[in-house]
Amino acid sequence: MKPLLLLDVDGVLNPMGHPTPDFRRYNCTIGAVVYTVHLNPRHGRRLLDLAISTGSELVWATTWEHHANEWIAPRIGLPPLPVIPLRPDPPSEFGEMFKTPHVAAFAGRRPFVWFDDQVWAEDEEYLRVHQGLTDFLLIHVDPARGLTSRHLGMAHEWLTLTGFSQGP
Repeated sequence: MKPLLLLDVDGVLNPMGHPTPDFRRYNCTIGAVVYTVHLNPRHGRRLLDLAISTGSELVWATTWEHHANEWIAPRIGLPPLPVIPLRPDPPSEFGEMFKTPHVAAFAGRRPFVWFDDQVWAEDEEYLRVHQGLTDFLLIHVDPARGLTSRHLGMAHEWLTLTGFSQGP
């Protein structure tokens, strides 16, 4: 089973703090709303390299849903990616983030690494206890800074050391 690399946008690829000079500013229009995002064009290549070297599949796990393929992917050099649908749900009974049950349903039994600024211990507990999943790594990204080399290194190391890597 090919492992998954799950990507959030806001707080991960689009940091909420003051971006460093290697980020570019874009205005993205969705419906009648204009969003300002800051994206690092190098993220795309680095994520593709991670996916190739580990034999993993990149997937959007973001409220941007299919808009990520329209607005985010081309600006950082990613091809269109599969999208985890995130329909609104009733509030959680167990404290997990609203995305977590959708991620669990999409991943099934496939191993995954999830880059998100809102994953916490409650999400890990939900995945392990309530979904029976064990083969995953949640990487909490500081939303002020966004995705870093350290996060990518953690993912590569986990996929390689656990034997889930299907890369060269």
